[in-house]
Amino acid sequence: MVTQLKQTNKNLYDTDYNLWVIETVKQLENRDFNSLDLENLIEEVLDLSRRDKKKLKNLLKRLFEHLLKLKYWESESERNRGHWRGEIANFRQQIRDELEDSPSLKPYLQAIFNSCYKDGREIASQRSGLSLNTFPENPIATIEQVLDENWLP
Repeated sequence: MVTQLKQTNKNLYDTDYNLWVIETVKQLENRDFNSLDLENLIEEVLDLSRRDKKKLKNLLKRLFEHLLKLKYWESESERNRGHWRGEIANFRQQIRDELEDSPSLKPYLQAIFNSCYKDGREIASQRSGLSLNTFPENPIATIEQVLDENWLP
């Protein structure tokens, strides 16, 4: 019976994810651990961390993109400065919120810092139409400066 329930749950995971989540929550609430689809549950729990990391990475790339546009896209500065500053503040707040929820991700942010700068640099070049050479190859600031709400390039 338990094996059949596990197989049903595993099939449910593939056919109706939302229902699988609801059923899994019920099983956890009822402490019905024998019926759990552990394989997929473990994968989903691990995926929570991957999602947080992916979100942080995306936010840092976008932050760099806007910092670079603010500093180097002179022809659009007058018209877009306010928007870029608003986006910079928004991305910083979101990063801060993520790190408050999961302080253990701070070292990850440092580990991806250079690659996010590189990606943000490429995005800024593509969106601005400016040559990639317009933007410095090395990060324009430290991680502390980039996250500091009072710092702008």
